[in-house]
Amino acid sequence: MASVIEIDKLQLTEKDAVIQLLLESYEQYANDFSPEGWQEYVRSIKASLENPNIDQVLVAKSGEKILGSLQLFENAVAAYQNTSIEITNPIIRLLAVSPDARGKGIAQALLKESVRYAKSKGADYLYLHSSDTMKNAVRLYEWFGFKRDESKDFHAENVHVKCFRLEL
Repeated sequence: MASVIEIDKLQLTEKDAVIQLLLESYEQYANDFSPEGWQEYVRSIKASLENPNIDQVLVAKSGEKILGSLQLFENAVAAYQNTSIEITNPIIRLLAVSPDARGKGIAQALLKESVRYAKSKGADYLYLHSSDTMKNAVRLYEWFGFKRDESKDFHAENVHVKCFRLEL
C-alpha cells in the first residue's frame, strides 16, 4: 500500500466501493444489535449515499484503493431529519476505515478535512454522534479534541447516541 493518503470528494463511480467499505467497517458491531436491528442498520448503510441531504462525502484513497470515508451534513435537520436536535453546525456521519487499513492515520486525515469543510461553512463547531459500543472511535474523537455535548444526545431504538463537539 502506498504511504500517501489522498482525501477527495466521492466520485459517482466510487459509490459501490464506499458502500462495501461501510459494510465491512461496521460489521464488527453486528452482535451489538438484534438480528432485525442489524438488518435495518445494513439497509440504512446501503441507502446512505442516496440521501439528498448529504452535503459532501469524503473518501480517503491510496492510489485507486478507497481506504476510508465519511459523510458531511450542514446541520442536524439534514443529518437526521430531526428538528429536536438543535445543531446548526456541520455534522459528520458514518466515518469508516477499512479494517485492514486501520492505525495508519486515515480517520485523522478525514477528520482534518472535515474541520476544513466546517470552517469553510463559517461554523463555530463540528459535531458527530457515537455510542458506547464504538469505544475505539470514541477514543479517537476525544484524542482529536472532540468534547461531549450531552445536551445534543438522543436515543435511537434502544441505543443512547452520544454527541461530541469540536470547537473550531
